[in-house]
Amino acid sequence: MGDLISPGVQVKEKDLTTSVASGATSVGAFAGIFEKGPISQVVIVDSEERLVEIFGKPNGTNFAYWFTAASFLMYGNTLKVVRIQTTGAKNATSNTSGLLVKNNKHYSDGDGTTGPYNDGSAAVGIFAARSAGAWGNNLKAELCATALAFQHTVNTVVSRMTVVSALVAGATTLVHTTKPAAAPAIAVDDILYLQEDNGQRYKVTIVSGTTIHFKRYPDSVATGVTGAIASGVSIDRYWRYYEQFDRAPGTSTYVSDRGGANDEMHIIVFDEDSGITGVAGEILEKYQDVSKASDALTDNGTANYYSDVIYDRSGYLYWMDHPAGASNWGSKALGITFAAPTNIISGGSLAGGIGGSTVPTEGQRQLAYDYFNDADTQSVNLLIAGPADVVTTGIATTHAVYITDLVDKRKDCVGFISPPQKNVVDVATEYTQQANVMAYYDTLSSSSYVVYDSGWTKQYDKYNDVMRWVPLNGHIAGACARTDALEDPWWSPAGLARGQIRGSIGLAFNPALSARDVLYKGRVNPVVTFPGEGTMLWGDKTGLARNSAFSRINVRRLFLTIEEAIKLAARTVLFEFNDEFTRSNFVAMVDPYLRDVQSRRGMTDFLVVCDSTNNTPQVIDNNEFRADIYIKPARSINFITLTFIATRTGVDFSEVVGRA
Repeated sequence: MGDLISPGVQVKEKDLTTSVASGATSVGAFAGIFEKGPISQVVIVDSEERLVEIFGKPNGTNFAYWFTAASFLMYGNTLKVVRIQTTGAKNATSNTSGLLVKNNKHYSDGDGTTGPYNDGSAAVGIFAARSAGAWGNNLKAELCATALAFQHTVNTVVSRMTVVSALVAGATTLVHTTKPAAAPAIAVDDILYLQEDNGQRYKVTIVSGTTIHFKRYPDSVATGVTGAIASGVSIDRYWRYYEQFDRAPGTSTYVSDRGGANDEMHIIVFDEDSGITGVAGEILEKYQDVSKASDALTDNGTANYYSDVIYDRSGYLYWMDHPAGASNWGSKALGITFAAPTNIISGGSLAGGIGGSTVPTEGQRQLAYDYFNDADTQSVNLLIAGPADVVTTGIATTHAVYITDLVDKRKDCVGFISPPQKNVVDVATEYTQQANVMAYYDTLSSSSYVVYDSGWTKQYDKYNDVMRWVPLNGHIAGACARTDALEDPWWSPAGLARGQIRGSIGLAFNPALSARDVLYKGRVNPVVTFPGEGTMLWGDKTGLARNSAFSRINVRRLFLTIEEAIKLAARTVLFEFNDEFTRSNFVAMVDPYLRDVQSRRGMTDFLVVCDSTNNTPQVIDNNEFRADIYIKPARSINFITLTFIATRTGVDFSEVVGRA
């Protein structure tokens, strides 16, 4: 108890201020195929721009998935995305063979079958692309590991290369003597200086033995040397990227202080083939003065070992192994003079990158959605099914059944499902479309945790300048996110105020009234284009087959919202005593929250019972705690009757309506 032994004052605190806090209600979840990005890992995306940055642009095989995700991001700004692992996926590697590295955890820890790869054991060369896909085949990286590799301009002629034959003005080739043993060979794109007073430099275009072809650098209309150059003039050679760095690599203070030497190097990463940036040779990343010592630190105490720097900072590469000749790289700094390979070390033109099969199996897709199985570790509210039928095996209902089972198991989120594309796109008649959609949904079980829509929408793909058919479920989930932002989760997402579908060029199936009647009776929410009013969600039913308050989206989401908030608050009661004091505190915590929801039109009335009537001696002896919360949910208007009555001129209205 901590009682005082001698006279004094003891202060204790007890916190009775705990309240019910509202949580996020618009967190989307989706799994799809993409051209790049981590595989089998949940990644939070907050915008279409971020979607492109992490997972790449849409293409002719993944557009239905890509635009489902992008559709949601038109309305909400929190989407958890998992890239599906498809058959044959590989990251591009320096040795061009390719190797699948799914994500950072796979790289560092392995997956129980393959990896880890951060120990240099993969035998695929120096680097691998950061994620699987053909995009990585555009990458190239170079390491400049010594001062001589950076800039060969030592002040003695014997350490330089020299011109063998005199050059006349305008000449574009030269012949040089054999290079010094410690210097790298001249390579294409290296920069040369021939000691001209005007400081002119030249870029190497071709190397053939000791004969070098070159052009003026920076590029200009004029070609060749600016004036005659005598035989015997020294050739100063610069690494092609020397201008990107402040100085040549040398020895860091950290390694020097420990008696070591020659640990620094520069690394540059570029888009060799223009497939990433659209510009061949565009520099993507550069790292100055990183270290070959495994324990190296910068002056401000951060890790400076080049493998760690690449892992922590690169958006394009994983380090996979030391280059040839780097016999003691990765050693600790104490007393080590690090090996200095002669040439510029190229990570090579990475190759072997494959995105995998263009269409996943249903099993592969379900494995990706399994990352959303655990409600305790992945908080999501809106589970987006994506396209129903773009898989190599399994029928469309398989995926819908899986999504339904997943949300029924979690009981804290809603799943959004569209019919297969083949049911509505390029189908000859509206009646056949209606029949196809109804036949599809009739096979699915009753659940208040799913929302069905009527089809697909046509959207413009600005990245490829084409039109695309996209399932509507990303939009419907997005409409719920927009409703949360404009009002609250317990408002209906349908109608003119909140149900507008953004970016829709046209609907594959635009149901008329008779078709809407059939669809709505069958638990399907029509999406309709009304002339002059736009395309909108025109229904707010859940997939529940029986007549119940939970057959409406707003009621289902009301209960999900208050259940989750009160559940989290109730954790504060765990391990306390089940007595009147605890029960009163619980009621005092829940009542204000529910009154607030009521004031925001979520319910018409409520009652919280948490006393000795439901916490009987038997309940208490079983170490249980019970609270019964009664809710009268607010109902959305689905049907309006307007009766217009014509009367004679002399009739008193009070006589007609029967009241004064």
